[in-house]
Amino acid sequence: MLKTRLLTAFVLLAVFFVILYLLPSWAWSVALALVVWSGAGEWARLAGLSASLAWIYRAGVLLGGLVLLPEFNANASAPLFLLSLALWVLLVPWWLAGARHVKSHFILGMTGWLLLVPTWIALIELREAGQGLVLATLGLVWISDSSAYFAGRAFGKHKLAPSISPGKTWEGVVGALLAVSIYMAILMQTGAFGVAEHIKQGWIVALPLAWGLTALGIVGDLFESWIKRCAGVKDSGTLLPGHGGVLDRIDALTAVMPLAALALLLS
Repeated sequence: MLKTRLLTAFVLLAVFFVILYLLPSWAWSVALALVVWSGAGEWARLAGLSASLAWIYRAGVLLGGLVLLPEFNANASAPLFLLSLALWVLLVPWWLAGARHVKSHFILGMTGWLLLVPTWIALIELREAGQGLVLATLGLVWISDSSAYFAGRAFGKHKLAPSISPGKTWEGVVGALLAVSIYMAILMQTGAFGVAEHIKQGWIVALPLAWGLTALGIVGDLFESWIKRCAGVKDSGTLLPGHGGVLDRIDALTAVMPLAALALLLS
């Protein structure tokens, strides 16, 4: 299992870097569209849609994203990211706090659209500003996730959301916040990935932004765990051997990337 997981991760990273750095921007957009297509199919399964409705839903998500691409609708990105932020700051915490089993196909479908499409557009916007910004944001998510895991294992005593994800602890959250603070400090001090160039306001914005992205990443992770629990499945899919489905890999990113792109647009 570990060997399969590592091999899949290696292949994914290799493909990712080739598309990000060696191929033109249109190839990046197409690759992301394929991820959205797969993620929409997994979300349709979690929402309990029939096979025929799942195909319609996939097409709807993809077409809904295409009309909002920056190449066709340059003014749509900021409102879309604000809508995504409202989802993650207002609706999802309310959803999780009440442990709500939402069964409406319409509500679940719209929620899936708001998970996938803003993430797609955000990754396009970030790459246009520089491949380093994509890597910097991904690095923050990876560092946050890893630090939360190890801090939770070492010091965790107080459960964050025991009914949703028993392994997550408040100590893990603190560890994640400390780690991303150090990470952001290094980026700002060294100018790595061009982050300092885009956060012109300096530390007064950089650190709160890093903390906000970390918090949203944790919420995104918890939300997908809750949706899977409601659907009675362990993984969102089986596309990635050893890792589950696409949504299992991008759960935190769906919450983080739109805010990162919104911060870029407002900088």
